[in-house]
Amino acid sequence: MIGDGDKKVSNLYEMIHPNASDTMTVRSVFVIGPDKKIKLSLTYPASTGRNFEEILRVIDSLQLTAKFKVATPANWTDGQDVIIGAAVTDEEAKTLFPQGWKTVKPYLRMLAQPK
Repeated sequence: MIGDGDKKVSNLYEMIHPNASDTMTVRSVFVIGPDKKIKLSLTYPASTGRNFEEILRVIDSLQLTAKFKVATPANWTDGQDVIIGAAVTDEEAKTLFPQGWKTVKPYLRMLAQPK
């Protein structure tokens, strides 16, 4: 999280609507990875508060999926089962996840969250 009192960052990334009041707070959230690429971009309407639990959930997911070849399902929270990445073959999965997994559908293989 950064402070942007002079609005340099918010203007650079066009985070404030051109017709917005000068006193309007920035309603956008960006999560930028170590590779300097935007991993998440959210823009909230002025009438809606930001959901920091969701932002933290996404950061947990991004960190986990960067470390392991997995994906997180909707509403996933840290510690819950994850999905083996679609690009991972069963043969590769046997090496990556020797503890095994449950095949729900041919394209949906679930396993306990790796540590």
